[in-house]
Amino acid sequence: MLSESPVFRKNGISYLEIPAENVKKSAAFYQNVFGWKLSGDSENPGFEDGTGHVRGHWRIDLAVSGEAGILPYIFVENVHQILERVKVNGGNVQKSPFPEGKLLVAIFRDPAGNIIGIWQK
Repeated sequence: MLSESPVFRKNGISYLEIPAENVKKSAAFYQNVFGWKLSGDSENPGFEDGTGHVRGHWRIDLAVSGEAGILPYIFVENVHQILERVKVNGGNVQKSPFPEGKLLVAIFRDPAGNIIGIWQK
């Protein structure tokens, strides 16, 4: 039954296509930084995020999502630890951790240049 999968949530984001210059490099980045599970063809892998609620693929035919694009945020347990992984895996910090109410937030660029936010409680 479809409702058994965490992907099938009414009105929930369930699939993303992430721009990439090099699919294998981007896949390795998200796997190493966030622990996302890769699936399918090793040349063009799909992914499942850490919750199992979001799946997707990397696409070389999409424009990078920069400052003018949508800015997704990923919840993490430790912003500082994730930013270290970002740097080690070819990304770079765009905005160092800053408080936002009771949250700690930061923004980085992935290896393709997409801007992604992270936050923790």
